[in-house]
Amino acid sequence: MCFGPFKRICTWGPLSALAIIKTVILMTIYCSRQSWGQHTNASTDISFIVFIFLSGLTLYHFINSIYEGPGFLPYNWTPESDRNRQFLQFCNVCQGYKAPRSHHCRKCNRCVLKMDHHCPWINNCVGHYNHGYFTAFLASSVIGCCVSSYIMISWLMAVFSTRPLPFSPPSVFTLVAVMFSIGLSIGVVIAVGMLLYFQIQSIVKNQTGIEIWILEKANYRNFSMDKPFVHPYSKGWLFNIKQVLSWHCAAPGDGITWPVIEGCDQYTLTREQLAQKEEKRKRARRYSVITPFTGSWFPISHGFKVFCSPPITDEPRIKLEIGDTVIVTRWRKHWLFGERESLTIPVDNRDVRVRGWFPRPCAIPVSGKDKDSDDSSELDPDVRYLTRNTSGVSKSTETDSNYGSNSRRGHRANSNNSRKDK
Repeated sequence: MCFGPFKRICTWGPLSALAIIKTVILMTIYCSRQSWGQHTNASTDISFIVFIFLSGLTLYHFINSIYEGPGFLPYNWTPESDRNRQFLQFCNVCQGYKAPRSHHCRKCNRCVLKMDHHCPWINNCVGHYNHGYFTAFLASSVIGCCVSSYIMISWLMAVFSTRPLPFSPPSVFTLVAVMFSIGLSIGVVIAVGMLLYFQIQSIVKNQTGIEIWILEKANYRNFSMDKPFVHPYSKGWLFNIKQVLSWHCAAPGDGITWPVIEGCDQYTLTREQLAQKEEKRKRARRYSVITPFTGSWFPISHGFKVFCSPPITDEPRIKLEIGDTVIVTRWRKHWLFGERESLTIPVDNRDVRVRGWFPRPCAIPVSGKDKDSDDSSELDPDVRYLTRNTSGVSKSTETDSNYGSNSRRGHRANSNNSRKDK
C-alpha cells in the first residue's frame, strides 16, 4: 500500500488522523442509529444529516490538503531580472533563489511557496495552494466534532437515565467505546479549535506562521526608529481573507508575485530578512568541541539539566567529534545551535550544510571575544524575544531594559579601562 499515491498518506500523521476521524464517525453513526424508527425526532434527523455532511467535507479537505500540496519552487529558480537577485536569499539545497514568502522545508526538502508550517498530520507543508483546504479541514472537523459530541452525549444520557430505553441496553464494551469517542471528539474541538483560531488570525492579517516571527524581529530591530516596519502584504481584512478562503478553496495567483500595499514592493520583506540574517551572522561565535555528541535528542551522558531541558523544536541535532568547530548563532541555557564549519554533505549533487542543536557542555568558545559572548549569552536576541513573550513585562519596557543594560555595562567597562590607563 505504501507506494505510488499512497506513499504520502502512509505515515503516522495521516494514519492517526484518519483513525480518529473513522472512530468518531462510526460511533456517531451507531448512536444515531439507535434513535431511528418510531422514536426519532426532527432534531435527531437534522443533527445526523449535518454530521454526515461535515464528515464528508472533513475527509474531502483532508485529502486535498495532502495531495494538492503547498506548491514548490522549481529547482534552480531565479527571478526574471538579474538585478533582483540581491534582494533574495539563496537556497544551497535547491540551488536557486527563494521567491518572496518562500522558505525551505527540511521535511519536504524543497522550497515551499508561501510556507506557513509543516504539518505532520497531513505529512506535507501548509502553503500557497493548500492553505484554503487546510483551513476548511480544520473548520469542518471542529464543527463536525461539536455535532458528534452532542449526538453521543445525548445517547449516553439516555442510557443512564431512569426512563425506559427505546433500544436494547448496550454492552460494557459499547459504553467504553462511546465514552472514548466522546473524549476524542472533545479533544479535537479543543486542540484543533485552537489551531483554527491561530490560522484565522494569520489569514485576517495575511501573515504566515514564519512571517509572524519575522515581523516580531523586524519590530524589535526597528524599535528605535521613527517609522516602524510595515507588513507589505496586508491590504485590509476582507482582501486578506479572499487571498486564502473561497468556496472552492483554490488559491489565487502563482505564489511568487504578490499584491502589496502602497509604498512597498515585492522585496520589502525579503530585504528585511536579509538584514536580520546579516545581524545574525555578526553575532555568530565560533566554538570548539571538547566532548563528543552522538546527536541524540535526549542525551543522558551530558548531565541531568541538559537531558530535562531539550529545545522545544523539530530542528535536528548534530553529531560532533572532539576538535570540530561550530559556528553558533543561537544560545539557550543548556543548548547551542550552530553549523559545523567547513563541512557539507552531498545530497543529489548538492551540498547540504550540517546545522542543528547540541548540548552546551560539549563546546567552549575559541577566543576571548567568543567567551564574553558565551558569558552573556542569555542576552541573545532570540532568548530575549522568548522571555518577553512568556512574561508580563511589556515589549517596549523589556527592549529598553535589555539595550540599556548592555549599553550601561559597556559604558562602565570603558570607564574602568580609562581610569586604569590614567
